[in-house]
Amino acid sequence: MEQLWRAVAVFRVAALAYAAVLVVANHDRYARPALGWLTLGLMAAWTVAVIALCQTTSGRSRWLFALDVAIAAGAVLATLAVETSGRIDHGAPTLPAAWAAGAVLASAVAGGWRGGGVAAVVVAAADIVERGQLTEQTFNGVVLLLFAGLVGGYLVDLALRAERAVAAASRREAAVAERERLARQIHDSVLQVLALVSRRGAGAGGELGELAQLAGEQEVALRALVAAPPAEPDDQGEIDLRSLLEPLSGDRVVVSSPAQEVRLPADVAAELAAAVREALGNVTHHGGHDARAWVLLEDETDSVVVTVRDDGVGFAGDRLAQARRDGRLGVAQSIIGRMTDIGGTATIESTPGEGTEVELRVRRD
Repeated sequence: MEQLWRAVAVFRVAALAYAAVLVVANHDRYARPALGWLTLGLMAAWTVAVIALCQTTSGRSRWLFALDVAIAAGAVLATLAVETSGRIDHGAPTLPAAWAAGAVLASAVAGGWRGGGVAAVVVAAADIVERGQLTEQTFNGVVLLLFAGLVGGYLVDLALRAERAVAAASRREAAVAERERLARQIHDSVLQVLALVSRRGAGAGGELGELAQLAGEQEVALRALVAAPPAEPDDQGEIDLRSLLEPLSGDRVVVSSPAQEVRLPADVAAELAAAVREALGNVTHHGGHDARAWVLLEDETDSVVVTVRDDGVGFAGDRLAQARRDGRLGVAQSIIGRMTDIGGTATIESTPGEGTEVELRVRRD
């Protein structure tokens, strides 16, 4: 982006030098030579000022570019007071000549094709007023200005999108490298310990067997977590929810999702996935030793629904209400509270001996 601003600055200086050459060559044929020199001096002063202001992001305000376009159009109209009517009728160049296009290019860099197009129309209108009619030479100049504003702005938009894509790719590459580094450390420490506990306790009964089973399940889940590629939000800040849910699958968890992307705002998707992890955690801790879980992701266009169902021991219908009264707010905060914070709903249904079903729903609006 900074290179584009430097290119506009170079164009301004070169165009100012060309305008100065025209003034020097034609001043003796002007109706008001002194006004021509004054206009050139104002153009030079504005060139220095606008280049200095555009050096920093804070200086590139909307009002600066509006003033820039107004000054360019004013310099074009000043030709009416400086030149003779005969020279204007015979196609003499305007006082600023190509210098006026600098404001169009700057607006294109700052505002894309819309900003460049508006600036081009304003300067072109001043050019037509200065000529008094739309001659062939004026028409060519108008077309060039529109090309500079619209096409130049469009190319700037493409360049900015490409720059954002490269930045996102760089962040993703850094995240992958960091994930791989952490994965190596986890593999050499935590995963080895979990695998050892799982093997030593395999086949044992009682608490040791339960501990070995949990260690094996956590090993599988942790391996899936460190192996999954990190998801990155797109330019609109949205993320594919599937990339957050599919890594949760394991020996006792089946995740089913649509073939197409299910995009949500990144913060909403993160909280929804966290609520799903909490629901699966409850299956592990309260569903029973052999409880299995199924996660179903559905895209209903106007809303996204995630259903977590298990075949565990279940619980009585009044158990959640009793837990709230007793001050145990695990489900209320980790699942229901999360969904409430993102404007969603959580419905939990369970029957003793028949498992539990948790429905998490978020509307897209």
